[in-house]
Amino acid sequence: MATTRSAPLLKHLLARLNPARSVTYMPRPGDGTPRAVTLIPGDGIGPLVTGAVEQVMDAMHAPVYFEKYEVYGDMKAVPAEVLESVRKNKVCLKGGLATPMGGGVSSLNVQLRKELDLYASLVNCFNLPGLPTRHENVDIVVIRENTEGEYSGLEHEVVPGVVESLKVITKFCSERIAKYAFEYAYLNNRKKVTAVHKANIMKLADGLFLESCREVATRYPGIKYNEIIVDNCCMQLVSKPEQFDVMVTPNLYGNLVANTAAGIAGGTGVMPGGNVGADHAVFEQGASAGNVGNEKVVEQQKANPVALLLSSAMMLRHLQFPAFADRLETAVKKVILEGKYRTKDLGGTSTTQEVVDAVINALD
Repeated sequence: MATTRSAPLLKHLLARLNPARSVTYMPRPGDGTPRAVTLIPGDGIGPLVTGAVEQVMDAMHAPVYFEKYEVYGDMKAVPAEVLESVRKNKVCLKGGLATPMGGGVSSLNVQLRKELDLYASLVNCFNLPGLPTRHENVDIVVIRENTEGEYSGLEHEVVPGVVESLKVITKFCSERIAKYAFEYAYLNNRKKVTAVHKANIMKLADGLFLESCREVATRYPGIKYNEIIVDNCCMQLVSKPEQFDVMVTPNLYGNLVANTAAGIAGGTGVMPGGNVGADHAVFEQGASAGNVGNEKVVEQQKANPVALLLSSAMMLRHLQFPAFADRLETAVKKVILEGKYRTKDLGGTSTTQEVVDAVINALD
């Protein structure tokens, strides 16, 4: 009886995922010209999930082609030819790059953001139909300042046994990330922007961040603005995440908030994201936790490709290929809803390739 009842429901939900198309985008002549995208497979599961994207793009005949570069987290710096490629192409898709703990080796992820001035990190955390979670109606966009704060890299040993690490907050960077958050909300019909801070303790640094957010908020009277202290924010996220819409944060808080929100909405393996600046954009798995995976997942070829597939749909929209983005997103959501092919992190046993094949078969 339960199976009989669930069949019409499944059909109804699938129909909602694939509504009748209407003419919504009139391209300019030449818009269909294939675009070059820099591809960095990265470490760990990176080659698996970027390979998944390559297969799906090929199956869709998407108007993109990849310039692939081998970059690994234990390198001292991002190779000059890679930076040159991203600057030329304006767009990059990357897998995770492992960051060695300690030892004075800087993160190549941070290097890439600073070299290209990718000042805004965006992670979209939302419920996927068919994927059970503790909370429903979660649809949060975390927009994080990407170039300063605790990630400034200004650390030194004052005397033996005493290390000083500087948190840098500037008016310029705080204002431009606030502008980006409100502009994103305005362009995507979002209703509220929440600034996350710790100004009760860091009165000057986080106070400057809040001051910048408040000034920008006055220019968007149609968008509600509020503020929340970061520790209360984490508690509210795990108890009532549906109250949040767009969240704008300094660097470190954003990393913590985005990973927490991703875990609440279904896991880091399904949340898309990217980093954007005035001239360039790099798309990758939204939440950083687990983006490199572990040796067992790599050996078993069971990495979850969903996050990077959805990130590549974001990339296609960024490149002004909305119909291809819609097809890809719809196919991924169909596979999640049907529930037959899922990797271990989503409660299944499928390999990466099985999920990829299912997505390709679900393309309309």
